[in-house]
Amino acid sequence: MKKIVVINGTGGCGKDTFVELCSKYASVYNFSSIDKVKEVARVIGWTGKKTEKDRKFLSDLKKLTTEYNDMAFNSIKDAVNIFNNSNNDIMFIHIREPEEIKRVVDEFSAYSLLIKRENQNKITSNYSDASVEDYNYDYIIINTTLDEYEKKAKEFIKELKHDK
Repeated sequence: MKKIVVINGTGGCGKDTFVELCSKYASVYNFSSIDKVKEVARVIGWTGKKTEKDRKFLSDLKKLTTEYNDMAFNSIKDAVNIFNNSNNDIMFIHIREPEEIKRVVDEFSAYSLLIKRENQNKITSNYSDASVEDYNYDYIIINTTLDEYEKKAKEFIKELKHDK
């Protein structure tokens, strides 16, 4: 049962926590489409902060590198190959941009998942964060209490395992 899931949600909604909870019920490989962009950003002075200015910088840099050489998508393809040759059951790929989500869903027969958290402020200072909800996701999970969130993670894994 190898499944690929594109996971998205606004900053601070609990995506990494969800992946961590899912790892209790399946072997998980976690990857972010922005990792290579962050590597480049660090070389040119980004300090790792997540201010509005930093978020816009990373979003703009990802757009530039995508237009230049499709860096993020190529890194995703490499990560999928690693996943396919691993013992992991589920790969989570963090992607913000709707058009990139669609590419990954189409190319790798992936599922799409949106994590939402009540009373979470929407980030609109950059294209990537502002576009989080501009996709028709296969699954939407609301992050409430940690106990409920873990139940949702367990059920999500169970559903993925039974989907052929």
